[in-house]
Amino acid sequence: MENTQTIKNIPVTTRNLIMFVVPSLLGIFLFMTPVAFGDSVTIPIAVMAKSILAVLGDEATVVVSTIVVLSALATVVNLVFKPTAIQKSPFLNGLLSPTVPWAATRVVGAVFIVMTMMGFGPEMVTSSATGAFILNDLLPTLLSVFIFAGLLLPLLTNFGLLEMLGAAFTRLMRPMFGLPGRSAVDCAASWLGDGSVGILMTSKQYEQGYYTQREAAVVGTTFSAVSISFSLVVVAQVQLEHLFAQFYLAVCAAGFVAAVVVPRLPPLCWKKNELIDGRAEHNREETLPQGESALNYGFQCAIERASKIRSISDVVKEGVHNAIDMVFGVLPVVMAIGTIALIVAEYTSVFTVLGMPFVPLLEALHIPDAVKASETIMVGFADMFIPAILAADIESDLTRFVIAALSVTQLIYLSEVGALLLGSKIPVKLWELFVIFILRTLVTLPVIAGVAHLIF
Repeated sequence: MENTQTIKNIPVTTRNLIMFVVPSLLGIFLFMTPVAFGDSVTIPIAVMAKSILAVLGDEATVVVSTIVVLSALATVVNLVFKPTAIQKSPFLNGLLSPTVPWAATRVVGAVFIVMTMMGFGPEMVTSSATGAFILNDLLPTLLSVFIFAGLLLPLLTNFGLLEMLGAAFTRLMRPMFGLPGRSAVDCAASWLGDGSVGILMTSKQYEQGYYTQREAAVVGTTFSAVSISFSLVVVAQVQLEHLFAQFYLAVCAAGFVAAVVVPRLPPLCWKKNELIDGRAEHNREETLPQGESALNYGFQCAIERASKIRSISDVVKEGVHNAIDMVFGVLPVVMAIGTIALIVAEYTSVFTVLGMPFVPLLEALHIPDAVKASETIMVGFADMFIPAILAADIESDLTRFVIAALSVTQLIYLSEVGALLLGSKIPVKLWELFVIFILRTLVTLPVIAGVAHLIF
């Protein structure tokens, strides 16, 4: 007989304890444990993603091209002809029944893919700085991350870990950021691994009713941070690797201030405290009973969640659905929106003009080469790496430091994070992302400049 103890009316049996502890520890290892890989520090999920990319080699481009084209064709066929096989499957029907604008976006993504693969059409679409960059460099990486993150995400979300950490961190996250304690896990997965993992987690938590519209929007636009490993790439691009510790300190300080301030401003503060199905806000697992310790109550909630797992095959099925949903639903959006954003950045002066109003602010902050610096600020909305590329020939170390740190803390860039947010269920619109990008820029720039002046 198993030795049992009743907690929250759920028996703490050996089975329930193992069902909570083993998958949760495995999830923590895969998604949140820093490991050395090559010359960088990352997480095991990212290592697995890079490994499958190495196996696929050049074929990765063919695979993502096939997926994007199939997604567009299947979406059009479903919307026009409504095949019975798809209509009878809730999962397939949901995957292949987007709104007309999003269906059009998938088609545009497929058209860009074909043009880039075949090498015909306007150079602005197919060049190495626009369509070819998205297709050859970004989409294969996202594909590999989505496959493993989607398949293995239930280890974090289904076995009680989020319930326990939600209760443990709610006294920190609620008063400081107005968020559930479980959002700390999203942040950690992004910070240590990849922002796309954080967005995937946030979207799934929102779909499952654990985040309200406001919470999902705030977490997705605030805590899906750029990973440490990619921050190293950015600081290396501006030739300041020797200052990485100070650089990341500036990024963390500015990101913290933005996380406190920006969600309290429109448009994020306008988001409704309603769940995805329109019901009023609830935080069952994160409202601590009177006199109950956070850790003890969190453990109770975790055991309760683990006790509900009746079939591992259902969990595996959910992981497969996660991966397919992201791969077929988001990759075409990234191709379409990312390519268009880079076309605007590379072939027009739109972002240069938009950056001109920042010249007085940069001068007031005593940033050298303020005019050149201003040209890099708004282009970060298209892609976060472009500012670092443009800053490479600026003489002032201080200015390059500010531009690189700002590009990381701006967070919203359409070539990846922005497109992922728009392609997910997280309730944000394109114009809202642009406003959030501006607000994050205005909030973080003075903080970064202050740190820079202390260093240089």
